[in-house]
Amino acid sequence: MTATDEAIDTTRAAARAAAEKQAENIVAFDVSQQLSITDVFLICSAGNERQVSAIVDAVEEALLRVGQKPVRREGDRENRWVLLDYIDVVVHVQHDEERVLYNLERLWNDCPEIDLDLPAAS
Repeated sequence: MTATDEAIDTTRAAARAAAEKQAENIVAFDVSQQLSITDVFLICSAGNERQVSAIVDAVEEALLRVGQKPVRREGDRENRWVLLDYIDVVVHVQHDEERVLYNLERLWNDCPEIDLDLPAAS
């Protein structure tokens, strides 16, 4: 089984919203073969807590406009690693230091990467 088209569309919308707030190193993995609880992990990072918060807010607002509301939001008190759970898509917005420390890409690098179709940075 692979990620659904709806999950990929949701992921791309979230990635665009994150990119608009200057999120760094935006990457998504189709984890549907390894996990039964979700289809996609979207991971991005920012250099400070305020930017992490701004990215999280932008993702939530963008997905709310397309009818998606997170069932769970964790980590928003510290804004070092915020997780937004949309059932089929889990968004991880991490502070740069947490991104390096936990290195989620290493854990999921055997999963297919999803083309996010983001415009090239200028």
